[in-house]
Amino acid sequence: MPTSPILDALSDAAGNDNVITDAASKRPHEIGYRSGSGEAIAVVYPDSLLALWHTLQACHQHNALIIAQAANTGLTEGSTPNNQYDRPVVILNTMHLKGLHFLDEGRQVVSLPGATLFELSQALTPIGREPHSVIGSTSIGATVIGGVCNNSGGALCRRGPAYTELALYARINENDELELINELGIDLGDTPEEILPHVEKGNFAADSVRHDAGKASDDDYQTIIRGADQPGAARYNNDPRLLHGASGSAGKVVVFAVRLDTFEQEKDVTTYYVGTNDTQQLTDFRFCFLREASRLPITTEYLHRELFDIAKRYGKDSFLLIKWLGTQRLPGAFSLKNRIDAFFRKLPLLPAPFTDHLLQATSRLIPSPLPKRLDTWRDAYEHHLIIRVNGDMTEETEHFLDTCFDRQAWFRCTADEGERAMLHRFAAAGAAVRYRTIHHRDVEDILALDIALSRNDPTWFEQLPESISKDIVHRLYYGHFFCYVFHQDYIFRRGADVNALKKAMLDILDARGAEYPAEHNVGHLYPAKEALATFYRELDPTNRFNPGIGKMSRAPYYRD
Repeated sequence: MPTSPILDALSDAAGNDNVITDAASKRPHEIGYRSGSGEAIAVVYPDSLLALWHTLQACHQHNALIIAQAANTGLTEGSTPNNQYDRPVVILNTMHLKGLHFLDEGRQVVSLPGATLFELSQALTPIGREPHSVIGSTSIGATVIGGVCNNSGGALCRRGPAYTELALYARINENDELELINELGIDLGDTPEEILPHVEKGNFAADSVRHDAGKASDDDYQTIIRGADQPGAARYNNDPRLLHGASGSAGKVVVFAVRLDTFEQEKDVTTYYVGTNDTQQLTDFRFCFLREASRLPITTEYLHRELFDIAKRYGKDSFLLIKWLGTQRLPGAFSLKNRIDAFFRKLPLLPAPFTDHLLQATSRLIPSPLPKRLDTWRDAYEHHLIIRVNGDMTEETEHFLDTCFDRQAWFRCTADEGERAMLHRFAAAGAAVRYRTIHHRDVEDILALDIALSRNDPTWFEQLPESISKDIVHRLYYGHFFCYVFHQDYIFRRGADVNALKKAMLDILDARGAEYPAEHNVGHLYPAKEALATFYRELDPTNRFNPGIGKMSRAPYYRD
């Protein structure tokens, strides 16, 4: 390993074996999950919370910029370096810092930085509880703390964005002093040397835990989502009401632990599949259900026919991977895939990522795993809705379905059909990226927007002008329908000016009063609105943590 004062200090803090400086070994940490890249002088893997603190001290002492990184699953370039900086950049990867400590018989959890949503889900299952999110990034290794830092949304109608007011984090204050802020609501001592070992080991005396210290989840969300006739989005990353300490911090502090609520596991679930060619029917159904139903459904997932087709072809291997291996093996499978791709990336003349091309070719030889009724509904209907409710809500749900749709337009799924419908919805999320990989010669790029429409927007299904649509090969629409949060992936033909088209599309969304991004945070792709920019400046006044996100200044103290 090359030597320099800062590298020597990092080695002293974290251990020589935990400091990576080799270019090939650093590279996976310097490249975003979907896009974006930059350079760091080192990637550090602290193996204890105290080592993480000492590493921060070394970075502070040597005026290094700090990018905190966990599983690197973000979609807006917010957990990797981005282009050039005026000071050395150090990536602090927290994936070695595992740990989950339950409070109050599992009703709350204290999570360390490297603990994943999947690990939390597995730990909660035996006691009949589950975490905030149960789909999506859970399976690709995203961390609990990463979700909090990004106010991640999730698919569940009864739970808002990941949020807590109870956290332990480090910041550099306006006097350029590194400080550890304990807002966990647990008495752990006065110094980092006292506090951090207690947190790591879960040494929480019963009388040290306060239950009135603040919220550990967004308990206002059910009221907000029911306001279907009200202006404003139900949930989005920049919502000022959910910017607090670690929540929404997006790397502007380094988080050592968060304290979160857990939730009773959903049981006796019934799934309905709905089709329509009239978007007004879906609008009326959403309005009636949200305003009149005694309880909210578990999930309401929307798919458009074009997305159905792309997912059926380009998401088949993801579908089968989950079906055959189960979600418990997914994180390991994704990790193995990344290692194989990293190896083959060094070899010339092979398509990259190699595993995507191999999996796509193999999947073509396998019959479709979709139930016949789903294919029938695809042929008959342009718009699809998957509704999951508790068993005691079936009579009420079917009342609303019969009121808003023709009886032949919906059906109650068998257990197998319901599982496969949701797997198909899950596979849809990566279908656009796979399409671009396979057809890279014909595709300029993908524009992936996740947007939150105003709750009372009557025209939720987008109509684009010809000046934009002529350059689009595929429009892939899916989302969380009752939340009015939509993922809209656009695949542009070769030669299209994607940046200009993106600006035109965002102008349309601005005119509609939509908020974006809804779930993936601003990263380096979107400007931070004033409330979010102010929050970032207050958290990190010297601009040493993750500078440049939200298209803000990268200079010390945010000078131009």
